[in-house]
Amino acid sequence: MSKQEPQVVSITDLPLEKAKWVTLKKIDFIDQTGTPRTWEVAIRKTTSKSGVDAVAMGTIFVHPSKPPSTMLVIQYRPPVGKYTIEWPAGLIDADETPEEAAVREMKEETGYEGRILESGPVVSSDPGLTNATLKLVMVEVKLPEGEENIMPDQKLDDGELIERVMVPLSELYDRLIQWSKEDKYMIAGKLFYFAAGMHFAKNSGYV
Repeated sequence: MSKQEPQVVSITDLPLEKAKWVTLKKIDFIDQTGTPRTWEVAIRKTTSKSGVDAVAMGTIFVHPSKPPSTMLVIQYRPPVGKYTIEWPAGLIDADETPEEAAVREMKEETGYEGRILESGPVVSSDPGLTNATLKLVMVEVKLPEGEENIMPDQKLDDGELIERVMVPLSELYDRLIQWSKEDKYMIAGKLFYFAAGMHFAKNSGYV
């Protein structure tokens, strides 16, 4: 299969009745001062029975003789017209819990199966734009000695072209900063906030 750099060829208006994944709504509300106001909001059409839209996996890879690492995924995202640096993530199917979705998406995007360390609370993805919600699930993968450079096969859906990159946790913040200086890349917010929090806690003297 030939490979080329992806590119956005057009951006056009999408009629709401033809939108498969999201829709646009107007909210009428009264604020704290009693003033009537309106708000435009993008709403997902695919919210699961759990009430959560998506899950992201914070990946921790443990090796017998190497420092802990995290696996990042790189993929082209048309809304920003760039390759994004992210943790594995995906939408939750209608009949899944967030934790079940985390195990499934982890296997599909990285090829690895891991142990769930912690499942966080439901959080807002972007509260000024959308009601979409997310859960962060931390997943640990233990690598046997000698197999750290042999990645298992991914199980990607049609149209998913995902590169995997392993980064030592101690280098995560600096690597993300380096990527952010290259025009073709953009860092996913949830990943950068995690890395920035680790960096701040280590270097600020406040914690």
